[in-house]
Amino acid sequence: MIITLSALCLSLAAPAMAQDCYADYKAKQNDPLRLHYGVSQIDGACSKANAQTQISSRLSRDGWVLLNVLSVFDASGLEGKKADAGAYYLRY
Repeated sequence: MIITLSALCLSLAAPAMAQDCYADYKAKQNDPLRLHYGVSQIDGACSKANAQTQISSRLSRDGWVLLNVLSVFDASGLEGKKADAGAYYLRY
């Protein structure tokens, strides 16, 4: 009984303990050529593959094409990226 109760408590606490995931990326638009560097928050698995899928979909709505995902990281990696990303910091 105690083991079952402990397992239930841990399973309820798991979503609260889930860490935020972010990715930095490069994107482009054509005609005229425009490039940008950005940072996005990622839902679900914190992996480059998942980030590529989500960011590519978000960018395409505004005519941007994802060039590449540079890295994925938790909230501690946000420091210093805001200035580099400018208007594209957590925009997509």
